[in-house]
Amino acid sequence: MSHNTFLYILIMAFTTYLIRVLPLTLIRKKIRNRFLRSFLYYVPYVTLAVMTFPAIMDATSSPIAGAAALILGIVMAWCGAGLFPVAVACCVVVFVLELFIK
Repeated sequence: MSHNTFLYILIMAFTTYLIRVLPLTLIRKKIRNRFLRSFLYYVPYVTLAVMTFPAIMDATSSPIAGAAALILGIVMAWCGAGLFPVAVACCVVVFVLELFIK
């Protein structure tokens, strides 16, 4: 491993550590600001969506199959279906559509 690679890893580790530790050390009281609390509440969901959406579109051989599974998953989740039935239905949709779309 070169010297630069070690330096890059060290800088990234330090940056990641600061991002996680600074809020714990700087914010001692409960956050009362309504906007900031709602913002912090939705950060994990937005992060998950931003990481998942491109994977949904690129994981299939046809973007149409990925988009159809995404739409079906959103509709099923909106209607109250659980994670497992949504995942199974989306997998079935992708499998069936990729059989017919070549």
